[in-house]
Amino acid sequence: MVLGRIPSTRDLRRIATRARALSSSAATSIHGIHVFHCPDAVGIVAKLSECIASRGGNIHSVDVFVPESNQVFYSRSEFTFDPVCWPRDAMEAEFRKLSKFFNAEASVLRVPALDPKHKIAVLASKQDHCLVDLLHRWQEGRLSVDINCVISNHNRGPDTHIIRLLERHGIPYHFLPTTSGNKREQEILGLVDDTDFLVLARYMQIMSGRFLESYGKDIINIHHGLLPSFKGGNPSKQAYNAGVKLIGATSHFVTEGLDAGPIIEQMVERVSHRDNLRSFVLKSENLEKQCLAQAIKSYCELRVLPFESNKTVVF
Repeated sequence: MVLGRIPSTRDLRRIATRARALSSSAATSIHGIHVFHCPDAVGIVAKLSECIASRGGNIHSVDVFVPESNQVFYSRSEFTFDPVCWPRDAMEAEFRKLSKFFNAEASVLRVPALDPKHKIAVLASKQDHCLVDLLHRWQEGRLSVDINCVISNHNRGPDTHIIRLLERHGIPYHFLPTTSGNKREQEILGLVDDTDFLVLARYMQIMSGRFLESYGKDIINIHHGLLPSFKGGNPSKQAYNAGVKLIGATSHFVTEGLDAGPIIEQMVERVSHRDNLRSFVLKSENLEKQCLAQAIKSYCELRVLPFESNKTVVF
């Protein structure tokens, strides 16, 4: 069509046909995520882009990280594609070819509309704030997980808010009282066998190396940011009495080292002389809830990759 000329009927039909085709393509497009970790080399981004674009996919974002200290390549791509033109199994096969070509350590594909949600179990002790927050976020659809069960070493009565919520959604609650000589780990392993990862929502027990090895999958933990200065009982009161001005929370992967696993998420907030002990504790608990939920969300969206021996890349 020439600029300045009144479009003919034929021009208008061609424009309408193109618009319908684009609209149809957009309507059938779904969202995919791909993460890649391999030795650094020239042309990795180009090959990844070509792989997606050659099958009609449209890249929305690409995050890349190549550390100065080690020539390795990390990327996370988000794209849309038509599953009719590019079936899920064909897509997996093509990314697998790229993985072999670049000798990749990890190549993970996720299509949220087609793939099952991550199956998790939540472990908690007496404190409810993180457990309640996760259950409500899950109920509202803000966490892309299926909760297989909740396990606790604290007995909650049948008429408590948590038990009623779990019963309403058909989520089993397992009360496994622990002692210093019996952490009930073998029973926990039997309950969590069919999960993709575990969440410790203020579970105040240390997991043994044998448990971690037997489970063999990721475990996400949350703790307050008052360590290591304020250890032992009632750390919030200790910190409050010491007059600290900054509090925080840390979510990390569980390792044999106590609270020493690779960090996924951290959050901080200022406190002041205007805070009393109650407001101090509430601020600390709110940080723990937000920090744990964000760590789970990032993990499910393939934003968390292992880096070196005890770090993470979080896109």
